[in-house]
Amino acid sequence: MTCSNLKRILSRRDMLVRSGYGLGAIGLHALGASESPSKPAFLSFSPKAKRVIFLFQSGGPSHLDLFDPKPLLKEQFGEDIPESVFRGQRVTGMVAHQARFQVMPSKYSFERHGESGIALSELLPHTAGIVDEISLIRSVHTEAINHDPAITFFQTGSQLPGRPSLGAWIDYGLGSSNQNLPAFVVLHSVASEGTAGQGLLARLWGAGFLPSRHQGVQFRSNGDPVLYLTDPPGMNRERRRTMLDGAAALNKLHYQRVGDPEIETRIEQYEMAYRMQASVPDLMNVSAEPESIYDLYGPDSKKPGTFAANCLLARRLAERDVRFIQLYHRGWDHHGELPKRLPVSARDTDQPSAALVKDLKQRGLLDDTLVVWAGEFGRTPYAQGDPKPDNYGRDHHGRCFSIWMAGAGIQPGHLHGATDDYGFNIAEDAVPIHDVQATILHLLGIDHEKLVYRFQGRRFRLTDTEGHVIRNVLA
Repeated sequence: MTCSNLKRILSRRDMLVRSGYGLGAIGLHALGASESPSKPAFLSFSPKAKRVIFLFQSGGPSHLDLFDPKPLLKEQFGEDIPESVFRGQRVTGMVAHQARFQVMPSKYSFERHGESGIALSELLPHTAGIVDEISLIRSVHTEAINHDPAITFFQTGSQLPGRPSLGAWIDYGLGSSNQNLPAFVVLHSVASEGTAGQGLLARLWGAGFLPSRHQGVQFRSNGDPVLYLTDPPGMNRERRRTMLDGAAALNKLHYQRVGDPEIETRIEQYEMAYRMQASVPDLMNVSAEPESIYDLYGPDSKKPGTFAANCLLARRLAERDVRFIQLYHRGWDHHGELPKRLPVSARDTDQPSAALVKDLKQRGLLDDTLVVWAGEFGRTPYAQGDPKPDNYGRDHHGRCFSIWMAGAGIQPGHLHGATDDYGFNIAEDAVPIHDVQATILHLLGIDHEKLVYRFQGRRFRLTDTEGHVIRNVLA
């Protein structure tokens, strides 16, 4: 036997690897074949929204100090939460050794606003100005009581890491509306004073077991918005094009040999990066925005990386038909000194959030853009540590908290659900996290039970085995 013949003999490992790639390619081809020109089965509804802007407040905003007034707490300040209300609720390790769980009323006053008469905290004067545009949901609850599982649950439908994020599922189902920008963009900001709070891991906007091309792309506030977007000295567009064509030819040859779909993803991402070199600088250049827009979003809108600046960028991304725009704002984890720290977080986010809704509306974009404002859970009606009228903290609370939605397909000026007199348990119309996810997909025209992906022998979906559309918040 010649040496050339020996080289052609595959080892057992080579055979298994290549066979696996071949089976993967067959599966990919079958998937593509099923996506015929006819509408996919999961597109079961008439879509109200073309895109989503998700304003996620990382750390757990206090519903009791922002959205859910509880006058009874003032009467019972310092008393223990009744056991009939507590009902054996799990507590975190941060309060597990407290001898008492004392009632802590909010320091802030609430007033009713707009024609809807929805009551909001004095810390949210700008949100009060759009109260007739939003549906405020006071009865959301989650299974998790610690940050990482809770934020992972809201973003991926599972408390355990490894599942695709909400934006990745939407990109997988609907694809992109703008070939020059990613379908899923992520923007970060932190509290303007104090600590940044809980860290954020890239898996929160990852693709999980979906093809990696569906993961979110994080835009940075300093330097290149995307790493290596700028060509190095000596490289021009023509040379870059020649280099990419050569790399694509080699990658295609490699794909034909091994059939790994990730090779195609790499080719697509190189091409997207090339197009982004032209589209992103225009997107990020906000110098042409009129002064009235900066006034609308607030003074921080001129500071890159702030929540206000990111809200302005979110509107610019929506104008360019980016499908899913995810904003994260950290700094809401107020275990202590809440009266000092909560007003900072509210000030950072209140005006920009309201401005985004107003700006979208004046441009005719609110009709087909869904805006969601939420955190991973709420805060306890009892104090963490010894309560004082002007200085207190609150622990994590997943049994009930508040979020709001606005825009495409959402009933404006609507209040959904209610909590008990302590803001501890849900009294009416409970909304699990999977219901929120199902509703977001529904407004995009997607049946959450039919948007599935087969992985390791199981058909996975964002809402797992649960989830119902929140019909009462739909217009």
